Amino acid sequence: MVNLNHLGPDASVLAMLPGVERLARLKMERWIGYTRANQALAQLETLLANEPDKLRPQNLLIVSPSNNGKTMIAEKFHRAHPQRISDDGEHEIIPVLMVQMPAEATASRFHTALQITLGTPVGFYGRHDLREALTLRLMRTVGVRMLIIDELHNLLGATARRQRELLNLLRFIGNDLRIPTVCLGIRDAYLAIRSDDQLENRFHPLLLPLWEPGEEFVRLLASFETILPLREPSHLSTAPLYELILRRSEGTIGEIAALLTSATAAALLHGEERINCAVIERADYHPPSVRRHMVERELR
Repeated sequence: MVNLNHLGPDASVLAMLPGVERLARLKMERWIGYTRANQALAQLETLLANEPDKLRPQNLLIVSPSNNGKTMIAEKFHRAHPQRISDDGEHEIIPVLMVQMPAEATASRFHTALQITLGTPVGFYGRHDLREALTLRLMRTVGVRMLIIDELHNLLGATARRQRELLNLLRFIGNDLRIPTVCLGIRDAYLAIRSDDQLENRFHPLLLPLWEPGEEFVRLLASFETILPLREPSHLSTAPLYELILRRSEGTIGEIAALLTSATAAALLHGEERINCAVIERADYHPPSVRRHMVERELR
């Protein structure tokens, strides 16, 4: 009888499958809870639970390096508050509206993103004020209680005039609907918000820094070990494996997940049931800095 006490229930079931079947299921996204992520979820719940129609609702700005978990946190919260049918059965209720700041950031494109997410047929290209009024009316109709905007830093690619227009629009939506706004982005997102004194005062920043050695990283690796469908414990949180994982991943949770997924695949392909330093080294994985170097070398 194989002892799978190091695995969670779902991973225990997967671990008993043949290696080829486990390989086919490795790419599934899995939620890993950790202190900062749980704090962010708790803050989001608090904002959503605040008294509706508050004159100046508090907002949240989640800032982190790229691929460090901010979007996954927002998506988990979004899934916890899905759209539903109203009590009278007449229309949809969308308590949490999540959109992405368009790559080419303009007020018109942002309204389009909102309307698409609201399920409205796109094609209304009338006056800007009419589009704005329509968007706000739709958000009221479906009962939006929180607006989440991912990739906020995209607006810094716009001209200074358009940046001001978009920041004014964010402030106007919050004031008009009296709902909290949550923005996600890299460091540049903070710079965008900071450029507007009124917005800066309303957005509480929550930072998701790069991972560093310590107890929190130990707990993170222990959590990862419970979801990797390997029949033997790898003891990821012990030296020297701990240091190797941190160094190779360069400290973001997305890269840690990618590295461990590749290492699990490498183990299974060689008929092994645990991850060790040798498995990490032969995994089909390159750190972000190495990938950048490889691309730059090819472009010379």
